[in-house]
Amino acid sequence: MAEVDLHLAEEIANYYDDPLGFVMFAFPWSEPKGPLHGFDGPDEWQRRFLIDVGHEVTDRAFDGVHGVDPILFATSSGHGIGKSALTAMLILWIMSTRAHAKGVVTANTGEQLKTKTMAELAKWAGMCITSKWFEVTTMSIAHRAWPKTWRCDAQTSREENSEGFAGLHNATSTPFYIFDEASAIPESIWTVAKGGLTDGEPMHFAFGNPTRNSGSFYECFKRESHRWKHRSIDSRQAKMTNKRLIQQWVDDYGEDSDFVRVRVRGVFPKGGDMQFIPTDVVETAMNKGSGQYLGDDALILGIDMARGGDDNCMLQFRRGFDAKSEKVYKIKGEDSRDSMKVVSKLILVMDRHKPDVIFMDQGSMGGPVADRLRQLGYNVIDVGFGDNAADVKSYKSRTAEMGSRCRQWLLDGGALVNHTQLEIELTSRDFSHNDKHQLVLERKKDMKKRLGVSPDWADALYLTFAEPVPPRMSSREALDRHVSQRGASSNQYNPLDALDSDDYR
Repeated sequence: MAEVDLHLAEEIANYYDDPLGFVMFAFPWSEPKGPLHGFDGPDEWQRRFLIDVGHEVTDRAFDGVHGVDPILFATSSGHGIGKSALTAMLILWIMSTRAHAKGVVTANTGEQLKTKTMAELAKWAGMCITSKWFEVTTMSIAHRAWPKTWRCDAQTSREENSEGFAGLHNATSTPFYIFDEASAIPESIWTVAKGGLTDGEPMHFAFGNPTRNSGSFYECFKRESHRWKHRSIDSRQAKMTNKRLIQQWVDDYGEDSDFVRVRVRGVFPKGGDMQFIPTDVVETAMNKGSGQYLGDDALILGIDMARGGDDNCMLQFRRGFDAKSEKVYKIKGEDSRDSMKVVSKLILVMDRHKPDVIFMDQGSMGGPVADRLRQLGYNVIDVGFGDNAADVKSYKSRTAEMGSRCRQWLLDGGALVNHTQLEIELTSRDFSHNDKHQLVLERKKDMKKRLGVSPDWADALYLTFAEPVPPRMSSREALDRHVSQRGASSNQYNPLDALDSDDYR
């Protein structure tokens, strides 16, 4: 028996950089009356995936001593393509060809792990030629002889379980992570997992329906696309999917609907399920030339304040439908601890651009800074993001009200600076409605916790919609007003003079 196992181990070793070869060798494809009768191998997309993984292994040529760059694969897809089966194949290939490999496989809930991911692994492990080497339970697979050091565990992706994704360092073998439904994996889990990819021959495979236009899974296809081998699989290309039902979906919702994009085509939606501002709307605004405005449109400045830390003070201008022509300014967190220095920097910007009205976040140190600027004669209006909205029937807070105005402005043709950071901040905010049917936007601190990024720039743009601002008066009207109300010694026009004070309450 030992001789048979040794011969099998030697045979399996030939598939170290050939996962497709392993899958074809290790499972009883096409055997009459066997569990895979009628199947001559994996689906075509699975074959291509396994071949590509093998190429990545060959290119790195891990020698068991010197760590290599992680192998990173991200796959977005529609429903029913066989992700769980491929996950099982990957785990069994890694565990069978790499002594003392250690891995973690995750999904959203324990029930999903037990009934789908691990159940599929148990099924494929039972058919695998190396099945006697391993013991499979509802939440793990481990080598019978070395169960502590040669194993893969299932962990739910709740944030409180993040420690379970640490400590996979394995300098002489392969530490690996497999994320199922990767769009819903919390950012803290992604962050911890990255720490386990620093030695040995690390691998990270992320699968999921592309439900969110934000987060690390989304960035595998965007900002991090140069690091990840990424692909999108259309459900219609998979062997086992119900093509008739899929065609009904396409007929009912349309080929380019978000429903079909996510659940069939495997591409990210134009607007996520809870995404407040759709991605395509922001992309359209960023691809415009300079925005349109009338000669008497007021120049409005929104200032989102911060005090130290990793948040930034952001200054965003808007005139009519143009939030692109004027320069955007940032005061880094480490430069914003001294309120008087911040005042000095703001004065330089305002004297250069001469905004008609300034809406300033009164949080942090915004109140004292605004007081000082008003003393110096600038038209600064305090805005509390958490204050009650003017339209309390429709909006939970000023944030939701300003955000809604900004969203409508974009839909109506607003133009934005083409910058990835602004796109991420605008498209990543989630929304909901409370039991009073008020619009509620995701809180800034919750968004930062989820994404690791504070929406400072987006909030500065929101602030330019804090209140309606009237058109500038003509030069003749301005002169008449200043002579009659301010006296001949004043030459500064205040656009708030054209409004009742109640409008800015």
